[in-house]
Amino acid sequence: MLERGEFLEHAIVYGQKKGIPKKQVDDALASGKDVIMRIDVQGASTIRRIFPDAVFIFLTASSEEELFRRLEKRKTETLEGFKERIATVREEMKRAGEFDYVVINRDNELDEAVNTIAAIIKAEKCRVKRGVKQ
Repeated sequence: MLERGEFLEHAIVYGQKKGIPKKQVDDALASGKDVIMRIDVQGASTIRRIFPDAVFIFLTASSEEELFRRLEKRKTETLEGFKERIATVREEMKRAGEFDYVVINRDNELDEAVNTIAAIIKAEKCRVKRGVKQ
């Protein structure tokens, strides 16, 4: 797919190849559906260039400490992997201001984060003027 140019954006994230297929997005948009993408900050920059009127939500834990606890609890990272993730998080947090919204996903409050995102989507559908972002 990469060789055929079938991705809107792609990157290697934590050693894994990730990408957003163009066809899936094009098909969903053509059918009038909302498209929600789970991407990192570099992917968001790419998608913003392609879709300047898209809405970007930065989803984060309530604190760096909470994020550390979550990563430790998963026990999926080597020490080096853990350090890489923490360094990446710290860099990405510096770019939260590039997004339209920031939503805090607190421990044991997933429903609240989901409800907040749903409210943002609903509000954006009611927006009178698109593309008038500061």
